[in-house]
Amino acid sequence: MDVDGFLGRYPPFDSMDADHLAAVAAVVEIEHFAPGAMILQQAGRPAEFLYVIRKGAVEILDDGNLIDLMGEGESFGAWSMLAGFGPTASVRAHEDTLCYLIPREAAVDLLGSGAGLAHVMSSLRRRLGRVHENVEDRSQPDRYRKVGTLVRRPLVTCEQSDPVSSAAALMARERVSCLLVSTGPGTWGILTDRDLRSRVVAERKGPDTPVAEVMTAPAVTVSSEVLAGEVLMHMLEDGYHHFPVAENGRVIGVVTDTDLMGIGLHTPFAFKSAIERSGSRDEMVEGARTLPDVVAALVDASVDPVDVGHVVGLTIDAMTRKLLDLGVGRFGDPPVPWAWLALGSAARQEQALHTDQDHALVYDPQDRSIEEIDPYFGDLAGFVTDGLEAAGIPRCVGDVMAANGALRKSVDGWVAAFHGWMVEPGVHGSELLSIVFDYRRVAGPLEAETPFDGAVRSAPGQPMFLRHLSQRALDQKPPTGFFRDLVVEAKGEHAGRLDIKHGGITIIGNLARTYAIGAGLTEKRTIARLEAAAASGAIDEESRDELVEAFRFLWGVRLEHQVRCYRAGELPDDFINPTELGQVTRQGLKEAFRIIARAQKALATKIGVSLR
Repeated sequence: MDVDGFLGRYPPFDSMDADHLAAVAAVVEIEHFAPGAMILQQAGRPAEFLYVIRKGAVEILDDGNLIDLMGEGESFGAWSMLAGFGPTASVRAHEDTLCYLIPREAAVDLLGSGAGLAHVMSSLRRRLGRVHENVEDRSQPDRYRKVGTLVRRPLVTCEQSDPVSSAAALMARERVSCLLVSTGPGTWGILTDRDLRSRVVAERKGPDTPVAEVMTAPAVTVSSEVLAGEVLMHMLEDGYHHFPVAENGRVIGVVTDTDLMGIGLHTPFAFKSAIERSGSRDEMVEGARTLPDVVAALVDASVDPVDVGHVVGLTIDAMTRKLLDLGVGRFGDPPVPWAWLALGSAARQEQALHTDQDHALVYDPQDRSIEEIDPYFGDLAGFVTDGLEAAGIPRCVGDVMAANGALRKSVDGWVAAFHGWMVEPGVHGSELLSIVFDYRRVAGPLEAETPFDGAVRSAPGQPMFLRHLSQRALDQKPPTGFFRDLVVEAKGEHAGRLDIKHGGITIIGNLARTYAIGAGLTEKRTIARLEAAAASGAIDEESRDELVEAFRFLWGVRLEHQVRCYRAGELPDDFINPTELGQVTRQGLKEAFRIIARAQKALATKIGVSLR
């Protein structure tokens, strides 16, 4: 195969046009390395080429320890070549290896593209994961395995007409926690041990009750090709404990929460279950104190950092729902339909160990006056807010909480406020832009998101509002003017440290919100907004890929820092001392901040403003 034909099969070359690819191929050099040959030496001379493996394999060594094995089509040497520093790891030929060597000038041009930078950032995240993970002792299966590989045994089934007594005996005999029940050609129901407890024993049904009366149908299935990590998040978010796995339209088995996470002390399932079982606020608060251990375990297991933020959001949701249930038990049934809303990072489910409360309340007053019903919701909101604070989730310093009467409105009141902020944000509306326009219903029967979404979809018709939203995405700047390694706080309690949240993560979130709302899109989570914005043409795919990779990378650095703080007995925060980071991580931060700066520059050009 010719050089350009080979390169064009692999990232980042697969995104290049034919002429550009041919130009790169024309300057490629070829070199052979015998087994054991040292290609790059850790802390040695900077790489002069971008290396692409044509045939064979190479070992990546950190202080002599094997951390990765790379094969055909993979590349190395990018960081060292781009930055001009000694390689952060050694590269040694694992076997007879043939490499394509791309000279610096051509490689810089290639890696400076959006696809190139996204590829480099993705490679760096992988490398960091390999350095930190302990492959011999992991507390959960590899989240990147296809869930079909986790199916442990053939299906165990029963009939709809079978009595629950025989179904329970079958589950005990086969030592399974669920049975699949055929409901027709290619369709299934599911009977779980929880169904037997909650729908048979708790409701005092007789042993002759047919399975059809207590099973769940249709059973929600997942494809065998879906990654285990995706199934895990689906289970945690929606409260499932079993998923039938389908392959080519045929159910091949069942995967359970135990298969994915194990039943241990510091797992999201155990934590969420403990919160849901708590019988009082004090009991819930006591259980909530193990959240940092859950997060630390997930970080240790190299779970995608954005998914870790999602888990934190899900568990805070569980705390909120439990407190609302306890509050209704104390104050009585709500007088009118209502909904509790998460706002800001809570709505996006992008929360870390250092997070605070952001929430609101909406209700339908029907034919009753606000003065008559609001005191009830004020008491309920105060109870929940106090409970979350006691559980380690501090109050919002800006008072953006349902305990604040201004954050309790009718549906019409909230929609009017949204439209008012679009027409004239004012100082208060401007402060709320990054919080209130991210909303999600956590509890309550009132469907409030639909009318809110309608207000957001009208945003493209409000050019002054969109300009204001864009300005908010340009207010903060990433630390791109470097002194030595990274720009840090010059004075104050955080002197010498870098604010990774406001200097990076928040900016990407603001950019994503601007792109999405500007296109009339209602997605809330940052990566979903970036993907939807690219699909709508609001941004190009290269920009999306760059920002997604930068977002994940910054989240990883943030979480690892906060876990270190927690284990050192310190209060987790977002201020990082660059001298405590490895060279690879520092270089990754620089690239992430440069990606953000370019995205801000593009937005500023689009709206016709100059960046300060």
